[in-house]
Amino acid sequence: MSTPLCAGLCTSLQKIFPDTAPAFFEPLCFSMLQNERKSFQLAVQAKKGDAVELALSGPLAGFVRASCVRLVPAGLTAPKWADSFYLDKKRKAYPDLLLPLDGDAFAAEFDGWNAVWFELSGELPAGRHTLTVTVRANGAETDLQANIEVLPVKLPQQTLIYTNWFHTDCLMRYYNTEAFSEDYWRITEAFLKTACDYGMNCVLTPLFTPPLDTKVGGERPTVQLVDVTVTGKDSYAFGFEKLEKWVEMAKRCGVRYFEMSHFFTQWGAKHAPKIMAEKDGETVKLFGWETKASGKEYMRFLRALAPALIEEIDRLGIRDRCLFHVSDEPNRSMTRSYKKAAKPVHELFGDFKIVDALSEYKLYAKGLIETPIPANDHVQKFIGRVPELWTYYCCSQAAHNVSNRFFAMPSMRNRVLGLQLYKFGVKGFLHWGYNFYFSQYSIREIDPFAVTDAGGAFSSGDSFVVYPGKDGTPLLSLRLPVFMDGLQDMRALQLLESLAGREKALAVLEEGLTKPLTFRDYPHEDEWLLDVRERVNRAISEYAGKAAKEEG
Repeated sequence: MSTPLCAGLCTSLQKIFPDTAPAFFEPLCFSMLQNERKSFQLAVQAKKGDAVELALSGPLAGFVRASCVRLVPAGLTAPKWADSFYLDKKRKAYPDLLLPLDGDAFAAEFDGWNAVWFELSGELPAGRHTLTVTVRANGAETDLQANIEVLPVKLPQQTLIYTNWFHTDCLMRYYNTEAFSEDYWRITEAFLKTACDYGMNCVLTPLFTPPLDTKVGGERPTVQLVDVTVTGKDSYAFGFEKLEKWVEMAKRCGVRYFEMSHFFTQWGAKHAPKIMAEKDGETVKLFGWETKASGKEYMRFLRALAPALIEEIDRLGIRDRCLFHVSDEPNRSMTRSYKKAAKPVHELFGDFKIVDALSEYKLYAKGLIETPIPANDHVQKFIGRVPELWTYYCCSQAAHNVSNRFFAMPSMRNRVLGLQLYKFGVKGFLHWGYNFYFSQYSIREIDPFAVTDAGGAFSSGDSFVVYPGKDGTPLLSLRLPVFMDGLQDMRALQLLESLAGREKALAVLEEGLTKPLTFRDYPHEDEWLLDVRERVNRAISEYAGKAAKEEG
């Protein structure tokens, strides 16, 4: 007689550990819009090596992609100043990597609970559907049901500008390819397409090798898109063939906005980025750490570059979709150097949107930049006081319950950002690490399957949300679709606003709260977030139905 099979369906917000029984839903019930991506999980108890077979049936079975959830080692799980809203800061490994299921069976990785991640996507048929998941292991079998309502409406196009810094040099080094080789472009496009599939619509564009997270005096591999030739004293010729190819590739992937790399080094704007050039038939480093930011030679270079670059931008038809940077993360101690650097950028590229991560309101108030990007634990000071609100988070945003995506955090803390972005009308969101596979300051390469904290510098989960697959394509972290869920929550609220007005959308969002939703204050229960989305969907269905009747 076979042992009864212990298995059940769970939401995408649970992180399933081998030693902890998850919360099951029998059946699992949720609603979604026709063009959404929606995820849920199967948890099954087994012994390591057991063969687990799966079969899906129902009208939505053909729209499901299945992946095994694998644990990934964690180093630093949280900084010393972190708050208490974490799952567990002491674990050595966390569920994160999604390995696409090869066929309809897998071998259990653990003694205990093993998880499978299901993602629904595509042009789903509207209606109420039952998706049955049949699980077989050790001679036992069980059927699990998900009752899914697909509403006959679609999410609007994303209006949020979202960039997650895309590091092509990390891909180049991991896959041992040459910059701009055939393999380089193939791998870059595969990773960028996945980023766009999960909500990213703005890409960091390396006009010159980005001066980001680089040791003073050190270098990152050259990925410069603009060819420079020295033709005489303070005289240059520029080639934009690589930039044109980049823009064409990015558009194929779904990119709408192009974020030009910074013209000055990080944390102070004291130096020029590394810029390579052809001079007298040789490739030389024209500018770099040896170059003072306000040096006359670099200023003359920027003045020569600007008209040529702007002409190319206009030729490519992306003028209204370009963002420019001065320097990343200045603070008040860097006011003088940042001001000097900002002046020529605003003079030369003042017709474009210029943005920088900047979290000190007093520095913004000096008028050095029109569009600051404050961290989400500092953004409250900027609300209602800037022409356009943006925000970001990184390794430092570990306290005050603000949203972030570390391994050790609950998934709802990742997803809740979407509700906050909607409420406060945020126009742009930035993160620094889509695929940063170096140690801090880019000193050495790391294996992202083994080292997830940039060599002990950043909390695991901060520096990347995809893993490098063997074939040059990305493997997802479960944190990527969870973040996408947040973006979809934001778009659903925008849809509701278009149907019923902003007052109604906010009322549905904040129904039952004892105090208003902020970037720091929100309920910490998964059920609250899931209930918010179901309320939004019900309201969309109601008001869309009314609109259809009025039109009819």
